[in-house]
Amino acid sequence: MTQHRIPAVYMRGGSSRGLFFKDSDLPKNKKTRKQILLGAFGSPDPHLRQLDGLGAGISSLSKAVIISPPTISSADIDCFFCQISVDQAVVDVSSICGNLASAVGPFAIDQGLIQSRKKSTKLKIHIVNTGQLYQTTFETEDGLFQESGRFQIPGVSGSGSKITLDFFNPCGATTGELLPTNQVLNIVKPSSKGPIEVSLIDATTGMVFVNAEDFGYTANESYSTLEHDRELMDDLEEIRRASGVLMGISTSETQVPLGNPRIALIGPSKTFKTLANKTIKANAADIAARVVSMGQLHRAIPLSSAMCLAAACCIDGSIPNRYLKYNKFSKSSLRLSNPSGVINIKADVCHKNSSWMVNQLTAYRTARTLMEGVVCVPK
Repeated sequence: MTQHRIPAVYMRGGSSRGLFFKDSDLPKNKKTRKQILLGAFGSPDPHLRQLDGLGAGISSLSKAVIISPPTISSADIDCFFCQISVDQAVVDVSSICGNLASAVGPFAIDQGLIQSRKKSTKLKIHIVNTGQLYQTTFETEDGLFQESGRFQIPGVSGSGSKITLDFFNPCGATTGELLPTNQVLNIVKPSSKGPIEVSLIDATTGMVFVNAEDFGYTANESYSTLEHDRELMDDLEEIRRASGVLMGISTSETQVPLGNPRIALIGPSKTFKTLANKTIKANAADIAARVVSMGQLHRAIPLSSAMCLAAACCIDGSIPNRYLKYNKFSKSSLRLSNPSGVINIKADVCHKNSSWMVNQLTAYRTARTLMEGVVCVPK
């Protein structure tokens, strides 16, 4: 054979797609695994199309998840998230994919790793990347995932059965602290601009939140408008890397991972048109966000970023909190505007003993298996 053939399942989870592997089907050597993932997705590709692999040229469609038996007693299954860069030979494992987290349970059930004969299955998943746990609840029938249903999510055509994701005590997934600098606001100084305010928050993933108006935008623009502003993208990358050092993710800006922290432009909700040309009224959302992931403007919003944003909205004095009409939240559902529509995140946040705590973040997704078989990787 001229290529390696490795068992894999191609799945959509939320507004992302990725390859799912059993850990036992991959070599143990980390360098070999990296080459397999790059080859499977067709990276790196300077043309930004990944035509020689299963990627589609954008970050939300260039991901992999590796599933294995649980390594801690409180979990039913382990998962390990990999973000494959489109144009660089980089496999970033510093963060998670909240969207693909919705497909982990269905994969485990359908592949026989977990047995369930109930109509609703509840599993606890151990995220190897961060050491944290989340709970997924989804419909099953005859021992298999039941994907059909009427629930719809922004950025995905059609509908499916609702998958509930509960992230408990998600603070410090990347840095160990909800507020890595112990401050709600920090200042960074990019080379081409004056001082810029940032809020550095870590809940499910590390995030850098900046005021869109500081760059002449509202955070309600299309992803293409923002992504084609190369000065803006360069500034955001410089701020993201400087913030990564402030958060303690790295001691050097050049060593800050490509996928963590992410950075988001934040602004007030305004009327805009989605990628599907649907008009979203200003009062349909509480806040607007445009997120950069792996150097690209995300076409929707990474779910882990959305959950972190929901937590940040509840923290008095943070940049996201400024744009809300009311400041106090307790177990509230927040409506987050993004290029594909509006996503709802339930946030249970409290202020206790002079500290902010995020008790739980809840999101709802759909998922579907797209293909089962083997992925062919050049030797």
